[in-house]
Amino acid sequence: MPKKKATVFPGAPTMYIAVINYPDIRNYDLSSIKACISGAASLPLEVQERFEQLTGGKLIEGYGLTEASPVTHANNIWEKRKPGSIGIPFPDTEAKIVHPDTGEDVEPGEIGELIVRGPQVMSGYWNRPEDTAVTIRNGWLYTGDLGRMDADGYFFILDRRKDLIIAGGYNIYPREVEEVLFEHPDVEEAIVAGINDPYRGETVKAYIVLRSGAKEDPQALKAFCKERLAAYKVPKAYEFRAALPKTLVGKVLRRKLIEEEQEKEKEKEKEKEKEKEKEKEKEKEKEMEKEKTAKD
Repeated sequence: MPKKKATVFPGAPTMYIAVINYPDIRNYDLSSIKACISGAASLPLEVQERFEQLTGGKLIEGYGLTEASPVTHANNIWEKRKPGSIGIPFPDTEAKIVHPDTGEDVEPGEIGELIVRGPQVMSGYWNRPEDTAVTIRNGWLYTGDLGRMDADGYFFILDRRKDLIIAGGYNIYPREVEEVLFEHPDVEEAIVAGINDPYRGETVKAYIVLRSGAKEDPQALKAFCKERLAAYKVPKAYEFRAALPKTLVGKVLRRKLIEEEQEKEKEKEKEKEKEKEKEKEKEKEKEMEKEKTAKD
C-alpha cells in the first residue's frame, strides 16, 4: 500500500486486523488510504476505530452474500454512518426484519431474520429446487442472518441463526462477546462458539490469538469480560491459538472450530467406553477369582 499509494482497500476484517497489528506499522505511510469497505464477516468496532486512526481514511462495514451478487447494504462513507451497522440497502434494494418462525414483520429495534429483495438477488440454486424453495420465498431472499433495523432504517447484523448460542435458555449472540474480547489490549483475534455443556445445553468458548509478546491468561480475560457482559454471556472456556482457521478471503471458519470440538467429544466418549470395558474385565476377573477360591 505505501509503495503503490493505494486509495481504496476492500477486504475482510482479518485483513484490517493484520494491518493494525503489523510490527512497526506506524513506520509506514498509509495516508493515501481514503475509503475501505469491510465484508465477509462482522467488523469489530475496535478494529474499525484503530484502522481509521492509523490511516486517516474511512472504513465502513457493508453486507452481502453470494446469493445477492454479492452486496445489498453499505454505510455512506462521507456522510452519516453508524458504527456497528451494515448501513442501509442499496438503491432498488428492499430489506426488512421478520420473525424467524412466523415470517411476520417485526418492529424497529426487534431482533429477527434479515430478508432482502432486489435485482441482484439470484433466481435460485442450480438444480436444487428444494433449497431454492427454502431460501427464496415470494421473491424475498431469506439470508439466515439475525439482525435488527433501527428507527432511521439502518440495519445491524447480530449473527447467523445457526451460530446463535443458547445457554440455559438464554440467547447469546457471538458478535457481542467478540466485540468485548477485541477491546482487550492483548487480543489480536477472537471468535467464540457454542460448545456442548451437560447442564446448560451449550456454553460459550473463546478462541484467542494474542498479540506478540502477550501472555496466556484466561483468568484475566474472564475478569475483563465479567466487567462488560452479563454473567451468562461470559466465556467459560478459553483456548489460545497461533492462528484461527480461515477461508481464502480471510473469513474465520467458526464451523471448523465447532467440528473440532465435536471430534474432541467423540474421543472423550470413546475413552469412556474403553474405561467401561476395562471395568467390566476387572469385574469378570474378580468373579473368576471368587469361583476359583470357592472350588479350592
